[in-house]
Amino acid sequence: MCLAIPGKVIEIDDSIPELKMAKVDFSGVVKDICVQWIDVEKDDYVLAHAGMAISVVDAGEAEQTLKDLEHIERV
Repeated sequence: MCLAIPGKVIEIDDSIPELKMAKVDFSGVVKDICVQWIDVEKDDYVLAHAGMAISVVDAGEAEQTLKDLEHIERV
């Protein structure tokens, strides 16, 4: 089973039309993620698997999930 953590899109690179990429911040860890197959904008939250964004997540839900995960880490 895969646990998907919301990441915030901080930059989009569409210089190669066939491979749209984004820098995504996963709670301080920034990764390059392929966003070719979803409609995404800067500051959106995404779920990613194996280096590809699989869906855009509602910002409120993403922020709540991150708060819940932070709480779990402290327990």
